[in-house]
Amino acid sequence: MSIAVNSKRESRFTGWHMLAIMLSFFGVIFAVNFTMAYFASSSWSGLVDQDTYVASQKFNERAAAMRAIAETGVKGVLVVKSPDIHYSLAIPGEGPVVADDVKANFRRPVGEHQDFSMALTPVGPGEFTATREIPAGQWIVEIIAKRGEDVVMHEARRFYVKPN
Repeated sequence: MSIAVNSKRESRFTGWHMLAIMLSFFGVIFAVNFTMAYFASSSWSGLVDQDTYVASQKFNERAAAMRAIAETGVKGVLVVKSPDIHYSLAIPGEGPVVADDVKANFRRPVGEHQDFSMALTPVGPGEFTATREIPAGQWIVEIIAKRGEDVVMHEARRFYVKPN
């Protein structure tokens, strides 16, 4: 005759188990949120806009104007070697493009405290220059060239100024 011994231990779900599950669950959520917040604040380089609603309403209008400028074939070349800024406008294969007024708006990708605007001086057909010391770091320059009231070129470029 043999005696069967039930060696199974009775397991119960206690409050300590529930506490461990809840702490694990919320710990993962907090870790993911803090990680995402860190990456968002350390890597995003968006632009600052005073009124995002108005900017969104004008997007299609601005996109159409940019397409019209691109279809003209005008190309701009920007060379920034602080403190010298040189910009040239031409249609490849046809020659320089004359503009009466060229304005450059320099902006930091994030923040507004170092932003500035300046007019570029014509030095020849389709050639413009200016002089200004530009602090090191990332910059976005928006260049608007006009002949009379017509916009000949409107473009934005991102560049980096190396520290000395």
